Amino acid sequence: MTSKMGKIILLTGEFENGKTTLCLKLLDAGKNNGMTVRGVICPPVFENGVKIGIDILNVETREQYRLAILRGSAASGIYTTRWQFNPDLMQWGNEILEKSIPCDLLFVDELGPLEFERGEGWQSGLRAIDSRSFILAVAVIRPRLIETALQRWPDAWVVTVTRENREDVLNQLLKELHSFSAK
Repeated sequence: MTSKMGKIILLTGEFENGKTTLCLKLLDAGKNNGMTVRGVICPPVFENGVKIGIDILNVETREQYRLAILRGSAASGIYTTRWQFNPDLMQWGNEILEKSIPCDLLFVDELGPLEFERGEGWQSGLRAIDSRSFILAVAVIRPRLIETALQRWPDAWVVTVTRENREDVLNQLLKELHSFSAK
């Protein structure tokens, strides 16, 4: 691992515009460039074109499990208006994030109301980003929480992904990643 610079990219955009897919492509590029890549990415799970779940992927080991399912009417434990989260896998994700630093490339997908408003979710991800013990961190953030994230990390680079610009954003981020891996 090279010297730490602690640059933060806040990847934002509306639902299903390709933020997690972009993270997966950056993950592959980072690994292919010999970077130490750690953290969690949470790919959506679709059935017949409908999002029915969210998985959790340990980016270092490639282990992947079902993190959340569509919430029923009687939710308990960790949940949002739409999702019911598996508490054991939330703990596993936090353990991954806790052990993820130092690294070259850190992923935290996603930081939302659980983390910023309720003190739940990826609290270890917040602390990992706070540490700046990485060259580059990519955190997926809901658009309505960008200002909150910028209060915490005022020097972060905000990148908004839309269906129209996602290929351009990917190319821009790949160039950025390459510039760090070349150092």
